[in-house]
Amino acid sequence: MPSTAQFRNAETVDRILPNIDQDMARRNITLRQMCHINDNSEGDSFVGVKADTNGMTVYFPIGYELPEDDDDLRVDIHNLFGVLAAFMKEDSHIESPDFSGPVSVDFPMHAYIQVIRNFLNTGHYYVETEAQFTTATKGTPHWPRTFKDQMGLVQKNGSIIFTQMTVRKQTPNANKKITQIHQFCVHEAFSKMGAIYVSFVPEEPAQCPSITESITILTDRINHTNNEVDRDLFLAMRHILAYKDSESDNHRFFFGTDRFEYVWQSMIDAAFGIPNKDQFFPKATWLLDYGTASMRKRTSLQPDSIMIYGDKYYVLDAKCYRYGWTENPDHLPGGPDINKQITYGEFIERTRAIPNERLFNAFILPYNKRKNYFKLSGDIENVGEAVGNWRFDPANPHMKNYERVQGIVVDTRYLMYNYIGTPEEQKRALAQCIERVLSRPDINPQMIR
Repeated sequence: MPSTAQFRNAETVDRILPNIDQDMARRNITLRQMCHINDNSEGDSFVGVKADTNGMTVYFPIGYELPEDDDDLRVDIHNLFGVLAAFMKEDSHIESPDFSGPVSVDFPMHAYIQVIRNFLNTGHYYVETEAQFTTATKGTPHWPRTFKDQMGLVQKNGSIIFTQMTVRKQTPNANKKITQIHQFCVHEAFSKMGAIYVSFVPEEPAQCPSITESITILTDRINHTNNEVDRDLFLAMRHILAYKDSESDNHRFFFGTDRFEYVWQSMIDAAFGIPNKDQFFPKATWLLDYGTASMRKRTSLQPDSIMIYGDKYYVLDAKCYRYGWTENPDHLPGGPDINKQITYGEFIERTRAIPNERLFNAFILPYNKRKNYFKLSGDIENVGEAVGNWRFDPANPHMKNYERVQGIVVDTRYLMYNYIGTPEEQKRALAQCIERVLSRPDINPQMIR
């Protein structure tokens, strides 16, 4: 199974119903039955997790193929969280009739995940060691206490030797408050999110300091701990406690977004795009007759991604449209989108002097490589091309490459696991998929009316 995405956006996630497994048992359903793949129709565009008093549902994006094994499905749920946490915007809100108005994002998922991972990796609670001192003839002496507590023998040369020393011993103290706080945070983390890893929830501690006292204790430890691993754990625990202190009692929780198209665009850009792409943007300028400024510049058009592979340029527009799922032409990018792509290509050709054989154009749409109407099975496939009728000359049907905007479908699950990692391999596959169709004969005039 590919590695899961890293959680880079620490605070941009929301809430998840406590204890998925208990919810499954109560509703007598399986983990798979709690998962839903949306089709981007009206009212079915949310991607993430929603939960209320009636239960919880995990929503996957259009084109996603769920794995058969529940363990793999848990990994996929975790990866879904990682993708959303990486790309959801800070001001993400959910608009849904199931919730009373927009709900802001405030659930510290990174902290919950970190506490769970730490516990699973170490196999035990954090136990603070307590210093104890004893008198011994060997061992590592604690010199301040040795000088204070032991009788030294003065030698002829004036040096002092000790036949007995005060030795420091470290003994675990499981009753320390920091251990109780960790037990509480582990229970809280597993209750809310542990089911994406394992099916058990550790017991809640019998006693624990109040949340206010616990936060004070953790803050002190964070400020006086040199161990980076311990500090990160304490920070995560403090995030959890702060969230618990402000947690709502309405039992309606969510983590996700109604605008997954922005996540889709970001994944495509991360997988194929270049930084500083604004150099490829066509710009427009207002020359004003009135006002304090005589001239104002605005960026009027902005492609999602510019891919450069070898010495070739590919203008990419990521569209989370439904065609790869429905095969309905009405679910393809329309005339304005097509013409904008052609404009991008024309601008790059003119301003950067890129010849026709090195400049290409494509839409990137989601699809399911295991279930689709096209009988395609690749991670990246070509389903057709779009042209602007206004650019077509029947007397000269040979159109430029960028005037033939390729329709590319990418398997949703593949992209969600591979938007980072092997960019050159992915770029080569996409480039070949785009260019392969351009070897066809010229556009048939009968097909353009």
